[in-house]
Amino acid sequence: MSDASAPDSRLLTEAVTRLRRALRASIRTDYPWETLPMAQIELLQVLAEHSPARIGDLATRQRLAVSTVSGLIGQMINSGLVARDVDPADRRASVVTLTAAGRDQLTAWAQAHERRLDDALEALDGTDRAAVRAALPALFRLAEHLDDPGT
Repeated sequence: MSDASAPDSRLLTEAVTRLRRALRASIRTDYPWETLPMAQIELLQVLAEHSPARIGDLATRQRLAVSTVSGLIGQMINSGLVARDVDPADRRASVVTLTAAGRDQLTAWAQAHERRLDDALEALDGTDRAAVRAALPALFRLAEHLDDPGT
């Protein structure tokens, strides 16, 4: 457990980092079929919400270099997770869409994580489970503030 006198921002950073690391490690152990890098999962998540999308828009949304996103998208096209099409609004540009295989992979990934988190939440006592549930709205609002480029 971390030093309770540390600033909230440090404690939250440590908690989120530990949760992500533990979840990623447990998923790779419990579900060895999961081989997608997190950067590709995050792009699939964005495309599930905002598809079709231009690579430049994906890069901006993910705060990554266009070349990085372009490389990831190339790998995902080769894997059949996304498809590149001509942008109907500007035939000189292309857009990326989520394929059925990409949607299936994302669904399987989400379900595996939900099962793992359900197991972990069940291991907590009722007070801790209630505290986690009560914190969720504030955590979503915090994420919105972090997503806001003006923040």
